[in-house]
Amino acid sequence: MYKNILVINTMHIGDLMLVTPALRTLRTNYPEAHIALLTDKPLGDLVRCNENLDECILIDKHGKDKGLLALVRFIRKIRARHFDLVINFHRNERASAIAAFSGGKRIVGYSQPGFKRFFDKVMPNLAMADTPPELVKHQVLCHLDVLKEAVGVKRIDDRGLEMMLPPEEEAKAAALWQQEFAPGAKVIAFNIGASWQTKRWLDSYFAACADRFIREGYDIAFMGGPTDVPLVEQCRAQMEEKASSHVHVFTGKVSLTVLAGLLRRCSLFLTTDSGPMHVGVAMNVPIVTMFGASPVPTFYPYDGKDVLIKTPEKCHPCGIHECPRKGQDNMACMKNIPVDTVMKYAEELLAAHDGAPAYEWPPHPGDYKCRVIEL
Repeated sequence: MYKNILVINTMHIGDLMLVTPALRTLRTNYPEAHIALLTDKPLGDLVRCNENLDECILIDKHGKDKGLLALVRFIRKIRARHFDLVINFHRNERASAIAAFSGGKRIVGYSQPGFKRFFDKVMPNLAMADTPPELVKHQVLCHLDVLKEAVGVKRIDDRGLEMMLPPEEEAKAAALWQQEFAPGAKVIAFNIGASWQTKRWLDSYFAACADRFIREGYDIAFMGGPTDVPLVEQCRAQMEEKASSHVHVFTGKVSLTVLAGLLRRCSLFLTTDSGPMHVGVAMNVPIVTMFGASPVPTFYPYDGKDVLIKTPEKCHPCGIHECPRKGQDNMACMKNIPVDTVMKYAEELLAAHDGAPAYEWPPHPGDYKCRVIEL
């Protein structure tokens, strides 16, 4: 029986959310264990209140822990903790090295080739781009396979993506909502940014959807981080209703946890494949998402009520950050997802619960495969 467990995931927002079913499963199987999660310092607030964790260990990848010597010092601190189980859920060199040299009594999970010999059991991450199509699995299911096959858990306790908000951040979200929106307002959240250009639906399409929602009586809330500010400005400039009091811009102005608190009050989330999409899933907000370069089977929104729309482009999923195709074919995977189609499925979701906020939607445990619409 493991008593001191370390889980490693130092990647991005969405990757961290996709680990949460594994954290729940570990807690269910090892209720008395001390479970620590090692993650990137800027993401700590996303998980520090997770009820399945006893501790968050933060690595400052771009600050004091950057560089080889700093990494060695960091690993020494991990070794001093004497973990009896170390699980690596991030297949890059840094995470593989931390796991390999952690001093854990049992080390399992994903690894780069150079570190495999230090692991007790290495598992393939079947959500990665180099996986044969017939073997591909959603990232959540890959993590759970590690627990079944490499750790030996007896019970999978998958309740979907989970995020528990720090009370002070939830209070900030509640106050901001009251300040920005009229009582009873039905709000559609927009996240138009993404880490890759090929994951972004067109600004003009988002603008057209925003105009239509406003004319139907909804408020629009633009979400996203500081890097998304120029994109939101470009989008808003193309809106006919740009000056409407029903347009609210939170982009770059709030923390990730306050953004999550706002999302749980929204009626719908129109989003690209991005970290905020997975936060939205954890907040139970109904989602319509448009997938371009992203592989659908591995990173779809992990919720059965959500809708994913894609086009049958031969180059999908390319996994390329910028589209190399020229002329009309450039970004065809996104250009060919029409506004009317997105609005159709958005309005279906809104009608299903009369535009109720996310926190009023009923739970549906076990139903995590979203609806995929291929045009």
